[in-house]
Amino acid sequence: ILGLPDDYLVGIVPASDTGAVEMVMWSMLGERPVDICHWESFGTTWYSDAVKELKLEKVTNIKAEFGVLPDLSKTDASHDILFTMNGTTSGVRVPSLDWIPADRTGLTICDATSAIFGFDMLPWEKLDVVTYSWQKVLGGEGAHGMLILGPRAVARLESYKPPRPLPKIFRLCKGDGTLNGGIFKGETINTPSMMCVEDYLDALRWAKSIGGLPALLAKSAANFKVLADFEAKTGWLEFLCAVPEHRSNTSVCFKMKAPSGEPMGSDAVAKFRKLLEQKGVCFDIGAYRDAPPGLRIWCGATIEASDLQALTGWMEWAYAQVAAA
Repeated sequence: ILGLPDDYLVGIVPASDTGAVEMVMWSMLGERPVDICHWESFGTTWYSDAVKELKLEKVTNIKAEFGVLPDLSKTDASHDILFTMNGTTSGVRVPSLDWIPADRTGLTICDATSAIFGFDMLPWEKLDVVTYSWQKVLGGEGAHGMLILGPRAVARLESYKPPRPLPKIFRLCKGDGTLNGGIFKGETINTPSMMCVEDYLDALRWAKSIGGLPALLAKSAANFKVLADFEAKTGWLEFLCAVPEHRSNTSVCFKMKAPSGEPMGSDAVAKFRKLLEQKGVCFDIGAYRDAPPGLRIWCGATIEASDLQALTGWMEWAYAQVAAA
């Protein structure tokens, strides 16, 4: 479905996308300096772990606030580069991979958990490592992560021995230092839930049945357009990300304005959300706990545009209730 190059490996690993990212960090980082680009909660966690847990000494912190994409041109192609493709908690995405040179000597490590199957990530050859989880764009059950390795990442694993002990669930190589290829042939490090496996197979079959990756991308784009059109006509809803090209079309994040034009406070936003929940309209659309007060609405391919259209009407109603209070 993804159209990965033939020499890329795909494996199931423990502990969702977090497990996949941490496994890569503990197994691969330290051979050379690393640039960590982050602009939301999870990317910030990867930076913190690199500095505080792995205690890497040569780490460049390339960061931006919620709603803003950092200047990715500041990365050094001779360094390893770790970044999130889509800021799940900030609604900010990487619009293209043009900033990554084909002749880089460092690895590119991409946390793609809310991006993959949701928007174009080509060319794959720009990404040496890709991680994601089942429960995001295809709506599978949680707890399991996916790890995609390109040939340059495999070469790093087999040539670099990290100066730290690795727990069993982080070990990608066998005792002789060669890649444990079984992980990428279904021989998982620990036993996954068979119910989750069947659920994900069902999700993949569904994706294939509607037209594969092009259809998934088109659905997500159409979903995003519903909310973008709604935002454009309201005076009280505003994208957290000001740059249109940087706006995520999967995890769509908004700020809200009070009738006075001032930013709506957290209590009023909470009341707005509660009204919608009480009517059974939608659930868990609040901004992530670390983000500014606002909304985060999922627009991945498992969502129908007609449902989002219906949601906008209810949002108008809820806002009128809060404004009148």
